[in-house]
Amino acid sequence: MQSAFQTFLSLGFDHILDPNGYDHILFIIALCAIYKISEWKKVAILVTAFTLGHSLTLALSALDIVRVPADFIEFLIPLTILLTAIYNVIEKPKTTASKYLNFNYFIALFFGLIHGMGFSNFFRSTIMPGQERELVNQLFAFNVGVELGQLIIVAIILLVSFFAFNIIKIKQREWTLFVSGAAAGVAIILIMG
Repeated sequence: MQSAFQTFLSLGFDHILDPNGYDHILFIIALCAIYKISEWKKVAILVTAFTLGHSLTLALSALDIVRVPADFIEFLIPLTILLTAIYNVIEKPKTTASKYLNFNYFIALFFGLIHGMGFSNFFRSTIMPGQERELVNQLFAFNVGVELGQLIIVAIILLVSFFAFNIIKIKQREWTLFVSGAAAGVAIILIMG
């Protein structure tokens, strides 16, 4: 028999990798578009900042402390993708790269807050009556599952970019423009739809 921790870990893992929830996958893709495989530690920290942000609002929403209309969140999520894509294509001076890196962490954390509200309805529906006392453990397990799923997405993106840079010989700027442009295009369709 599977423990509650394993159940919620699987739920979080499956939820982030679910093709029907492609907006979250698309955000991670856009977030990673400016990095090379050699920068995997930075990307892992960036994704963890995103997870921390959505863990906080997921907890607040699950505890009924914060409630935001689902339609508004469904508008904000593709907006975060669009803004991330736009941010990616803005030229960054080489001398201030560390400032931009810190700003990237802030963006990931802040946008994670928004995405966490998107997860909240799904998560609330998984809480079984009488198990409210286990909420903290369930939240933790769910978020660990989400983080593991996101790290798989990051690994795939970084491997694809490694192939693009080293085998096909695509320049990083062209890669960033292509991935960010595709993400922005889908985000605009989601915003308008």
